[in-house]
Amino acid sequence: MIKPNESPAPASDRMSRRGFVGAVAGTASGVTIVSRHVLGRGQTAPSDKLNVASVGAGGMAANNIDRCSGENIVALCDVDEMRAAKTFQKYPNVPKYKDFRVMLEKHKEIDAVIVACPDHVHALAAMMAIKMKKHVYVQKPMTRTVGEARRLTEAAREYGVASQMGNQGRSMEGQRLLCEWIWDGAIGPVREVHCFTNRPVWKGQGSWTRPPEMPVPATLDWDLWLAGSPFRPYNPAYCPHDWRAWQQFGAGSLGDMGCHIMDAPFNVLKLRYPKAVQACIAEQVNEPWKRVENKETFPNASIIRYYFPEREGMPPVKLIWYDGGMMPERPEELEPERKMDFGDGGGTIFVGDKGKITCGTYGDSPRIIPEAKMQEYKRPPKTLPRVIGTHEQNWIDACKGKGPASSNFNYSGPLTETVVMGNLAILFPGQKLEWNGELMQVTNNPAANDFVMAKYRDGWSL
Repeated sequence: MIKPNESPAPASDRMSRRGFVGAVAGTASGVTIVSRHVLGRGQTAPSDKLNVASVGAGGMAANNIDRCSGENIVALCDVDEMRAAKTFQKYPNVPKYKDFRVMLEKHKEIDAVIVACPDHVHALAAMMAIKMKKHVYVQKPMTRTVGEARRLTEAAREYGVASQMGNQGRSMEGQRLLCEWIWDGAIGPVREVHCFTNRPVWKGQGSWTRPPEMPVPATLDWDLWLAGSPFRPYNPAYCPHDWRAWQQFGAGSLGDMGCHIMDAPFNVLKLRYPKAVQACIAEQVNEPWKRVENKETFPNASIIRYYFPEREGMPPVKLIWYDGGMMPERPEELEPERKMDFGDGGGTIFVGDKGKITCGTYGDSPRIIPEAKMQEYKRPPKTLPRVIGTHEQNWIDACKGKGPASSNFNYSGPLTETVVMGNLAILFPGQKLEWNGELMQVTNNPAANDFVMAKYRDGWSL
């Protein structure tokens, strides 16, 4: 089934490589394939399980792996033995690696790969897997830069693999309700959207200088952690926790939460590429009347305005992003006792000609405000298909040929491009960058185009 804002699935989204091989083996080679009906309801035949590997085993990767544990976990990779220890212990007989390139080359039996590591490694690991025709689940943001997202989107399509970005709200009920209500005209045409978060919640953001070199922990392979990024000496300010602050490794508050919070408006309002983006930033400087560019970390706070053209009968819309304590104006319709936190430290406000709707960080808990108006609203029938199970299960089903995943790269690639386009604007604060999304070019500032694509050190490439 094709969901809103999605393109038709590639052929392998309908029939996975493993599924095809199993079908042929069962009829032509004499190999016995144990089917589901022989085992009984609720049982999974060994031949129906994916061989899953993961690039990353600590942090969010541990959660993704656990939610895929009904499949065959066949290989694990993490450059930090300490951070990955719990997951490694949970799978004592599974081979472990520090270099994902070695893992992928050695284990030809891998069907699908989870990529859940710092942002600067996402594109490199995912592209290698895709070119080997492995299905991929990539944590948000799909990539650190606009150009990387485009390259992965095109590669997934070319190699015919099932793909999914880890913005789990895309598989939840809230987004479907928002689509059904707003498309029903619940608040009239939407011309403005406000998206906000309480991030950053990590250390280091706003720093202008690099910290001093410190000894590398014995459990960490620092060179492999850097992957394609230019070398710099180790300091715990970078890893394992606070890399999001640093432009070389992360994507700041936008990278952490933008693919969640901006997902609902991107889907509901059928957005694609913005025509312009403008950033206003707050930084601590000794001489505030002088503009000195900070290319080390993201700013302490930002407000970013995205301008989208008319599309599919919907009017032009302005989407405004707030982080670091910046907030939209409190809606008059919001009751005094209700907080301006609609879920996980942030949320979204849709402003229509006839009213407003709020929702949480993941598009969850949508409400027309005030509540009295919500109670008066006659909700339309639920017409959009719902996702059954977890976001990871949705991807697994896609790998097995059961339709495209809810956040496959045909959808999440353009979403990621839009989100991290805000970080490109942050490098040129105050300037309204005019953007040609199809060509991936800033048309009124040639210097900005130098930052559209990541640059890798020798030995690393897409």
